Amino acid sequence: MGEPAWTTQLTRVLFLITVAVLARSPGIMAQTGDTPCAHDVVGSTQACGNASTARAVSSVNESESSTATPEASNQASTGTSNQASPGASNQGDWVQRWMRTVDEARASQPHFVAPIVTTHVVLVEQYRYDISRQQDGVGGIVTSNYGASRGLEIIPTTRLEIGISPPPYLVHQSGPPDGFGDLAFQVKFRAFSAPEGKGDYFIGVFFGGSIPTGSSPNGLGHAMLFPTLAAAKGVGPLDIQSTIAAGLPATGTDLLGRTILFNTAVDYRIKGKVWPMVELNSTSWSGGALDGKKEVFLTPGLVVGAFPIAERLHLGLGAGVQIAVTQFHRYNHRWIASIRLPF
Repeated sequence: MGEPAWTTQLTRVLFLITVAVLARSPGIMAQTGDTPCAHDVVGSTQACGNASTARAVSSVNESESSTATPEASNQASTGTSNQASPGASNQGDWVQRWMRTVDEARASQPHFVAPIVTTHVVLVEQYRYDISRQQDGVGGIVTSNYGASRGLEIIPTTRLEIGISPPPYLVHQSGPPDGFGDLAFQVKFRAFSAPEGKGDYFIGVFFGGSIPTGSSPNGLGHAMLFPTLAAAKGVGPLDIQSTIAAGLPATGTDLLGRTILFNTAVDYRIKGKVWPMVELNSTSWSGGALDGKKEVFLTPGLVVGAFPIAERLHLGLGAGVQIAVTQFHRYNHRWIASIRLPF
């Protein structure tokens, strides 16, 4: 007894899928070949996508034609592969479409560098890893924070950015146990913007929060929400980025209170690769254990880069120190080092 017809068709479909995947794999590498412009900055790289996109498409087509197997050619002669090819092509081109979306978003906004503390007031596609070290005001305990609630930021559409920050790991010199902090997230919406030469500004609405994944004292123990208004303006070589946010506990308001966070960063562009800056970081409490308190930090810093590593991948480095300028402060100094990998 021969095989049922449906098993024969299934075998053919599985074979075609396998051939399509093997034929497409070189093309995925070619799709990342956009060459960034000379105006690249850390965390906000403008890519010259037109000519390089055409080269990538050509490379993909050449790869497909050169890697096609005899079996695939035989299948094409039957007409079956003609039905499968459009679907396989659509699946294989998603990386290229995504990179075009990223390039369009970057071309529609200024190219400000990411500050040390202040939330970056543009849409960015990068992975960022920060490390900080501070001496707590209570007990003088030195705490190192690995991760510092930074992480992966991607641009899925030309007006949105989604950021996921893995729980940081906190190490205490003595006293409290070491452990992981809370998982954080942020969604940015670009409402209005214009690149350099056409207004050089950005206005957006951000929404972030944290999920209590860490145990006390490394985590807050309660979920937090952070609705934020953000605006930025470039004036010649100066860039000004500001955010104002409300910290709203989902639970535990009587303990944590509500906060207003105001941050402003001003940087000066030197040759597009060196960015000295100064920031003002302010937090005010209403309710909770710190009701009526306010702390303000002045944060001088320096960012260099971004420097090309491979294809679209770049490297930027930053460092700064928060210095308390108000009588009340939870720590006096906090040193921060930052690694940014825009792509």
